[in-house]
Amino acid sequence: MADLFGEDKPTSAPHSGPLPENAPLADRLRPQSLNDVVGQEHLTGPDGAIGRMVAAGKLSSIIFWGPPGTGKTTISRLLADAVGMRFEPVSAVFTGVADLKKLFAAAREHARLGQRTLLFVDEIHRFNRSQQDGFLPYVEDGTITLVGATTENPSFELNAALLSRAQVLILRRLDNMALEKLLERAEALMERPLPLQPEAREALIASADGDGRFLLNQAETLFSVDIDEPLDPAGLSALLHRRVAVYDKDREGHYNLISALHKSLRGSDPQAALYYLARMLVAGEEPLYVLRRMVRFASEDIGLADPQALVQCLAAKDTYEFLGSPEGELAIVQACLYLATAPKSNAAYKAQKSAFKSAKETGSLMPPANILNAPTKLMKDIGYGAGYAYDHDAPEGFSGDNYWPEEMQPATFYSPTDRGFEKRIAERIAYWIELREKQRD
Repeated sequence: MADLFGEDKPTSAPHSGPLPENAPLADRLRPQSLNDVVGQEHLTGPDGAIGRMVAAGKLSSIIFWGPPGTGKTTISRLLADAVGMRFEPVSAVFTGVADLKKLFAAAREHARLGQRTLLFVDEIHRFNRSQQDGFLPYVEDGTITLVGATTENPSFELNAALLSRAQVLILRRLDNMALEKLLERAEALMERPLPLQPEAREALIASADGDGRFLLNQAETLFSVDIDEPLDPAGLSALLHRRVAVYDKDREGHYNLISALHKSLRGSDPQAALYYLARMLVAGEEPLYVLRRMVRFASEDIGLADPQALVQCLAAKDTYEFLGSPEGELAIVQACLYLATAPKSNAAYKAQKSAFKSAKETGSLMPPANILNAPTKLMKDIGYGAGYAYDHDAPEGFSGDNYWPEEMQPATFYSPTDRGFEKRIAERIAYWIELREKQRD
């Protein structure tokens, strides 16, 4: 098939028949039925969405959303086999509009002969909006049953019209139990155990980060090397490079982790906050981005409950810019722990929203004349500044004067909490209210 650049590329690899002995281990271990799929029992089990579709013999269009190496392609192929459909896989990376038209025409011809087509589109989020719209008429008239696979959040990457015609099913990253099953199957196929000590086996599973394909590729490397004694974790680390955590700084992983960091800080859990901070920095997130979010947090979720929170964040920024990585990252950690353990208040944040709303509603009301400056004789003559009470000359340093427009009643935007430094602020405000009431009497 011709791709976007006119080069001929195969549309798919065979999905049935015997594989050569030198085929990759992951291919030789591909499940032959849905019951063989590990880690996705919430979908493939009798009560799962896929299990119910197969039992009914009727397949709707699906979007599989999940991390790499969790079985999206395999499940799609097995679904087609289970319901007797023709399986046609393509990749959005190598497929253009002309290619899709040929596929749709072929699917229509097969449908005329009584055979339905499951069109599997890997990385479907790579198609632009107009290309995604091109699937709609063929999905609606039953020419194809669309099964798309994506590692990105479909809500952000796929058209609403396409999403409304497909069921989004979420594949989970493989847990340790599922990954262990894959290793056991690999050992059974190779008819020998992996040359690993128990601790090294655990380290190998942890390094996969939920990706079954990656785990089997690493296992294949171990099977191919002559190793006299089982490896310990240090030996395994020396032989294999540890997988870098999956993290796209401009996509879903980015927003998930910054959200987790923010929520952990708000929930006063320094351990979890430090974990998510480490996840981001280890994965290559720009430290200044993290600092910007922490500065915002200091104002939004702590505010005047602890005014030093903002100071700590800005000091961490200065320290990081001065020292760079990795030395300066310790200052980011310090600021993170300070935020997590500080008293929390969103009173300033709520006050901002409330005051801004009032400002928009009240428009251009003039402040009272007594608090207006009068730099010219005309302004003095019309009453600007007349009767202004200078607070420093008043008892208690508080005049209790009115500062609100005549057409507007005094409002309360800021209500400090009884936590941290805001407790003292609340006491001051209550004291000033009491003085103002006494002056009125």
